[in-house]
Amino acid sequence: MTISIRFLPDDVTVNAEVGESLLDVADRAGVLIPTGCLMGSCHACTVELDDGEVIRACITPVPPGKEVLTINLFSDPTW
Repeated sequence: MTISIRFLPDDVTVNAEVGESLLDVADRAGVLIPTGCLMGSCHACTVELDDGEVIRACITPVPPGKEVLTINLFSDPTW
């Protein structure tokens, strides 16, 4: 199943497959999500979904059950 992923604040949209890594989707879209440990413990890749849920993009796949998913990127000057 294909889902449309929208990255804010730059309003970049790309199609992705359910189960695909959110970091891979962002990379393909030309969107930079900072990373550190790539295991979720450093929280460098923290993003917020359109429903307010905060996730770590490095360990989260594209979820099923939606046609469109909006991801709000944070700006953290330490990363």
